[in-house]
Amino acid sequence: MSESATEMTGMMIDPVTGEIIDQKELAERLLAQAKEQGVSLVGPGGLLNQLTKNVLEAALDAELTEHLGHEHGQKPVAANMRNGTRSKTVLTEIGPVEIEVPRDRDRSFEPMIVPKRRRLLDGIDEVVLSLSARGLTTGEIAAHFEEV
Repeated sequence: MSESATEMTGMMIDPVTGEIIDQKELAERLLAQAKEQGVSLVGPGGLLNQLTKNVLEAALDAELTEHLGHEHGQKPVAANMRNGTRSKTVLTEIGPVEIEVPRDRDRSFEPMIVPKRRRLLDGIDEVVLSLSARGLTTGEIAAHFEEV
């Protein structure tokens, strides 16, 4: 089955295991797990809030890694290196999402996914939901954001 055929039928191939994944089944499993754990779909601490938080933080981490030229924990390529994080609340269609934005020592890191001094993010929820419904991990979604 070709990739386009799998996408049309709501199926996709897991890039790690090679297994065929039913997107609807995946979404239903996520919802069932959230319900079992008493997590609501929306609102602070809700499933959509957590998905958005995880994706944004993974994308920001990937952006900083690209900016610095080395992975977290590796020897820095230059004098500039990671310098912790700062909390930031961004406003999305699903409500406020508190994220941890990574920093660098010389303050030259200018994130693109969540720009400095910007709190309102339009359209991010639709992208996160669409990509996670397709079975992408937060790391894969972050890589997609990095490409875009």
